[in-house]
Amino acid sequence: MERLWNDGQSSPDQGLAIQPGEVRRILTSPQIEAEKYRSFLREEEPARLAKIAEAADQELAENAFWISTGENFQLTACEKDLLALCVAVEMDPRLGRVLAYLADDTRATQPTTAAAAALFDWEDGLPAQMTGLLRWRLARPATAEAISKSATAWEVDLAVVLSVKSETWVDPSLADSVQVIASEKARQQPCLYPAVLARMIAELSSEVALNRAGKNGGSEIDAVITGLDGSGRETLAAQFATAIGKHLLSVKTPLLQAAASAEAKIAETRIVETKIDALIRAARLARATGAVLYWRDSDSVTSQEWTELKLLACPSLRGASTPPAGATQYALPPLSLAQRLALWAQHSEAQPPAIVRTQRLTPAEIKHLAQHAPGDPAYSGLRRTSQPHSDLMQPLPCPYSWDDLVVPPTVRRLLKDFEAQVVLRWEVYEEWGFSRLTHLGQGISGLFGGPSGTGKTMAAQVLARSLGLELYRVDLAGVVNKYIGETEKRLREVFDTCERSGALLFFDEADALFGGRMQAKDAHDRFANIEIDYLLQRVEQFDGVAILATNRKNDLDAAFLRRLRFVVDFLNPDEKERRILWQKSLPAQTPTGETVTSNIDFDLLAEEMELTGAQIKSIALGAAFLARQEGTRIGMHHIELAARREFAKGGQLLREPMGKVGVLRTFGSESRRLSNG
Repeated sequence: MERLWNDGQSSPDQGLAIQPGEVRRILTSPQIEAEKYRSFLREEEPARLAKIAEAADQELAENAFWISTGENFQLTACEKDLLALCVAVEMDPRLGRVLAYLADDTRATQPTTAAAAALFDWEDGLPAQMTGLLRWRLARPATAEAISKSATAWEVDLAVVLSVKSETWVDPSLADSVQVIASEKARQQPCLYPAVLARMIAELSSEVALNRAGKNGGSEIDAVITGLDGSGRETLAAQFATAIGKHLLSVKTPLLQAAASAEAKIAETRIVETKIDALIRAARLARATGAVLYWRDSDSVTSQEWTELKLLACPSLRGASTPPAGATQYALPPLSLAQRLALWAQHSEAQPPAIVRTQRLTPAEIKHLAQHAPGDPAYSGLRRTSQPHSDLMQPLPCPYSWDDLVVPPTVRRLLKDFEAQVVLRWEVYEEWGFSRLTHLGQGISGLFGGPSGTGKTMAAQVLARSLGLELYRVDLAGVVNKYIGETEKRLREVFDTCERSGALLFFDEADALFGGRMQAKDAHDRFANIEIDYLLQRVEQFDGVAILATNRKNDLDAAFLRRLRFVVDFLNPDEKERRILWQKSLPAQTPTGETVTSNIDFDLLAEEMELTGAQIKSIALGAAFLARQEGTRIGMHHIELAARREFAKGGQLLREPMGKVGVLRTFGSESRRLSNG
């Protein structure tokens, strides 16, 4: 170019003016131009420079990192030449002026396919496309011009430049989103799912499945590890990678996509394109380092994005809560009781809390518990990561213990048996092998029936507290919906959430949902029966702990009763139980030791008024407020007035006070008359 300049065959104004000599050179026969160029190379100085250029070219061709880059990303010779030119200009921006000089145009400072073809002497001319560079986002056109144009400027990804400089693959944009799990670390972790691991090795570790790409460059792998958060999906993926002689590159998929979305907003580009670019950069890092790629929490990756990722033929696994359609699934089963106890022993020398035995905790949850001191609330109870939707379920406090519950001995025995089955179910199912009898569902469910105020809700609170479980009451207003199929959808969410969270599910006023099926006289009846049929099926398949409470047991569908493990009938308290309830509701002293009652005749109260526990509590609370208002201790006259108001709720009215005993006996006889029908 320098000689042509001196001979007047190139413009001294570099594109600002066009001279006749330059036009004559451009229009000269290519064969004549080629012969003149060969003659030029035979001269002493050009020949010396050509040898230096060939030596540099050979040195690059023999560079181990450059060789592996071409092989890993299946780059053609032309793609490698264009990539080398892009990296060179990025490393030394001054070379852009050299490109402009060679192009005889001050504006042409960026690498182009035309410049690469001239510099590297492509014998076959310009290639149709640069598939490898584009697919792996190694380099791309700098503008939206057609890629096939030879004058289109190209720019290289910064990660490629940094990697060439250090001769090891690095990508700063992924620093917070990826983690390398070395084989040594994977070997230190216990294998909790040996059967699943063996299946993965048998099905995925062959050379055909892992390394061979089809004619279109696609991968044959579409494998998903499914399980709860904290169940060890990533650990299993790392153990699989170790088994086939590789390390694992774990990608925090949601974090990576969030960072890509933020980057797109800053750069004012399309979020969809930026997200797929970020995913491909992660796959590129795994391919360059020879790692198995693992996508954590990959539910956010769309099917279209996954289709494009599969074209990269990069060995990869996905971790997800639910498997996508068409994918090979490796589901992680819940840990057995023996596995949970063994895992606890690895993390702590203390005795495991009850929740380790009663709940199918994940490995992460067991480790979390083991890291807390016995006095820490997290030691005895665990709030699982999946919380119920506030519109469907409401948490209930559990302030009561077994000492607070006043029920007949037969009811208490049934409740104790209910608790024992929750505690011992995995020992019976797994160690004794009785799981064969519960192939549909292994949950424990019960029905608490009886009049209002007899302690059904309180019993559920006592059981939840004793078992160390969260208690959630189903909000019927949020679950039942007039639109077809919506009720079933919300019920599915309720059951699935409680299974994941390990909470105790409490259906109050269960007859509203679990009513009997009816003869289908119209469409409304048919859809109502469908909802009940779905409930019947879901209750039978439920793996959690559920309690149904109703004061209209006879209105329930008979099929529900067959599917329930326990049916507990709560009765109105007898005289002995009423006396205990009065004593618990009217303590003699406050928590600070102050006397608050005076001359309470508990025997008379228990004998003369047939009340439920809820009514007794209501009267006691009303009497307390009356006494506090007068500035005195709680006496029988306060109880009498509070009782009159309580009975008035049911339409029982007396004109004048009759004295302590008379009033109470009158109320007592009236309440007995009403209770007898």
